[in-house]
Amino acid sequence: MKFIDEATIQVHAGKGGDGVASFRREKFIPKGGPDGGDGGSGGSIYAMADRNINTLIDYRFARVYRAKNGQNGRGSDCYGKGADDIVLRMPVGTVVKNIHTGKVVADLTRHQQKVLLAKGGAGGLGNLHFKSSTNRTPRQFTYGEAGQECELKLELKVLADVGLLGMPNAGKSTLIRAVSAARPKVADYPFTTLRPNLGVVRIDHNRSFVMADIPGLIEGAAEGAGLGHRFLRHLSRTLLLLHVVDMAPLDEAVDSVHEAHALIDELRKYDAALLAKPRWLILNKIDMLPENQRHSACKAFVQKLNWTGRYFMLSALTGEGCRQMTYALMDYLEQHQSSASD
Repeated sequence: MKFIDEATIQVHAGKGGDGVASFRREKFIPKGGPDGGDGGSGGSIYAMADRNINTLIDYRFARVYRAKNGQNGRGSDCYGKGADDIVLRMPVGTVVKNIHTGKVVADLTRHQQKVLLAKGGAGGLGNLHFKSSTNRTPRQFTYGEAGQECELKLELKVLADVGLLGMPNAGKSTLIRAVSAARPKVADYPFTTLRPNLGVVRIDHNRSFVMADIPGLIEGAAEGAGLGHRFLRHLSRTLLLLHVVDMAPLDEAVDSVHEAHALIDELRKYDAALLAKPRWLILNKIDMLPENQRHSACKAFVQKLNWTGRYFMLSALTGEGCRQMTYALMDYLEQHQSSASD
């Protein structure tokens, strides 16, 4: 199934049915009183999060959703039938925004979370409601209210605990394959990852976390180079970012320190909040370095980058260092969750 993480839709809630002015007419009962019923309410439109859906592809092609109108009231105290509601099922992590106001209408973060998108109109009142001691033959009734209408933008932000950042061919896809059951495409050319991938990293029977891999960034992404910033929003919900660096680029002219600084600059241009997230440095592909030079090369890289945070040396291809990293990630996430609950 094609991965679609953006869509624009229009929702039109149903109009309420009209009330009616009617009078009771039966044989041998002269001057029967008012008996006009109310109109039924129009159908509303809801969004519901569904963990069994992982793409917005259904909303890329079906863009307009209209709920039915409520039925009009009738005589003999008959009320109109209310229209059925429409429930739009969306992936967990979908953000729904009003295009014209920019307001967030819904942020679906839990399975089966249900949020009203457009409310159906209320039904009108029949003349039964307007009778009184001084108005015994009321001819007043009200029309049903119009349903709400709006144009909405859907944006999917995947829910993950840890996100992978890096230049193309830094080894992000190989890393998520090494530590989880995810199987993204891996090849020896740039931009093999064209959509976000999620993998569950299992540490023990009851200890696991979700890792997200997005397409690589390159310098100039803010100006549209490569795949641009399109997929960076998928990292906005993560608790920790892993900056993956290729320690043995095939092109000797490539400066890994410069590329690392360039990626940080792209984060800064995209969103200061994303840049402020906790970030660990992952020095990948150490298997390509001579064994007696690995520690010195990594230490020199960290010093040139002026990195003061936590970092790991590993090889996603051979698995060296991956176990130590995943256990450290699990400990960090558990500590964060316990402090958040306190």
